[in-house]
Amino acid sequence: MKLLFVCTGNLDRIPTAEELFKDKHETKSCGISLSAPVRLTKKLINWADKIFCMEELHKEVVLDMCPKAKDKAIVLGITDCYFRNDPKLKEELKEKVKKYLGE
Repeated sequence: MKLLFVCTGNLDRIPTAEELFKDKHETKSCGISLSAPVRLTKKLINWADKIFCMEELHKEVVLDMCPKAKDKAIVLGITDCYFRNDPKLKEELKEKVKKYLGE
C-alpha cells in the first residue's frame, strides 16, 4: 500500500511516520508550507492509496488541490509538539495509523 504523510513543514512528524511504516508499505512525506523540503503536489496525492494528514488544515489543503481524494484523506489529530523520532510520537503514530491499515 502507498502511504502519503502530510503536515506543515515536513521536518519532524511526517518524516518520522514515513520511516516508521516504510518496512511494510511504500511511504512518502510532504508539507504544505512553501518552505517544506518536499511540498504537497497533485502527483503525490494521486500516487497515494491513503493520505494521513496530521491536522485538519492539512486535509483541507489536500482536498483543495484534489477534491477526489476525500475518501483516502485521513486526519490523525497529531499536533506539532514533537521532535523527529520522539518515542511518544512513534507510539501515537503506530496507534492511530495501524487501525486504518488493518494491522
